Amino acid sequence: MSKLRRQISANTANVAETKDLNAIKGKTGNVYESIAIIAKRANQINISLKEELHNKLEEFASHTDSLEEIHENKEQIEISRAYERMPNPALLATQEFLDDKIYYRKNEDDLFS
Repeated sequence: MSKLRRQISANTANVAETKDLNAIKGKTGNVYESIAIIAKRANQINISLKEELHNKLEEFASHTDSLEEIHENKEQIEISRAYERMPNPALLATQEFLDDKIYYRKNEDDLFS
């Protein structure tokens, strides 16, 4: 089990909850900047989960699928269902942001001066 999947199963429920906007805004001073950071992290999580899922499902891939092989492959179905039950990457990223587990920096260089 990957480090990310262990973290996901231990920390986050698969339920959307309301979040305090002042807490989100308080991290950066700007709600939109905080949401942009969360969105970028959610994209990273989504990409890593998708790669992990494709690598696991690649083991079951055969180039000559018959109807019998499709119905017999219950392990592949269980892996797919496990990933479907995982929380949304945006929920995970928001929780990481609120727990100060995301490193971010603001580019202070003024490019147009």
